[in-house]
Amino acid sequence: MILVLNAGGNIGKELVRELTKRGADFTAAYRSADKVAASQAEGVKAVAADFSKPDTLHAALAGVEKLFFVSPPIPSLEELEANIVTAAKQAGVTHLVKMSVWGAEGAKTIFAIPHRAVEERIIASGLPYTFLRPTGFMQNMLANAGSIKGHGMFTTPVGEARVAEIDFRDIAKVAAVALTEDGHIGKAYDLSGVEAMTMTERALILSELLGRKISAVIPSDAEWKAMMLGYGVPEWQVEGILDLARYYKEGNSERVSPAVQEVTGSLPITYRQFVEDYLTAFKA
Repeated sequence: MILVLNAGGNIGKELVRELTKRGADFTAAYRSADKVAASQAEGVKAVAADFSKPDTLHAALAGVEKLFFVSPPIPSLEELEANIVTAAKQAGVTHLVKMSVWGAEGAKTIFAIPHRAVEERIIASGLPYTFLRPTGFMQNMLANAGSIKGHGMFTTPVGEARVAEIDFRDIAKVAAVALTEDGHIGKAYDLSGVEAMTMTERALILSELLGRKISAVIPSDAEWKAMMLGYGVPEWQVEGILDLARYYKEGNSERVSPAVQEVTGSLPITYRQFVEDYLTAFKA
């Protein structure tokens, strides 16, 4: 049986859909009892599990052979994911699929460092693993939907860096294959979209599909930081995003990886297709 931890997250939800399509034997795990009940009402097996409470992990892992987990970027990521690794080892899990980040092997960014620490912990544990290392997410643009609708613009700290962003749905497809087919143990997949684009190029696609001009506004790091802090974004997260933006500006996310097509047999979703699929979110 497969267990999907954090099944209510952006990628977890897509993975639940993919595994359902495949008819896989899986259970979705949520922190919230309400989400467990809602999932069960939709015919999906579900349990409660909290990364910070090892006893809930042990209960959720009973009878589990394969495990997928993903965590949001939080300061305690390494500690919480260490709980998962320990519980998985004790439960006799035979394949662990971890959502990591692009560049984790070099661990040069604030967000990559804890992910690499967990990867190393998994390797040292002897657990069979697959690491998924995506670039930036196309769906991050949805955080700008309000300013796009109301002001015809969005702000970005990445300048004109080219980034081969990927859609959540493609990550979920790769994860579903890794969990249900042979040949993926011991692999670390760099996952990107099919094209490395600038934010200005993304703005042009938004403009075309929305039928009005959408601009990418690029403030200085100091201006962007002040803006985000003003919105109530935690300072550690702001610093992490700026650090990632610097990483992008150095050209580290321009590379287009063939992994999505190699694993799934299908080309990744293009940015144009992403905008078309989410168009109503950006319409005024």
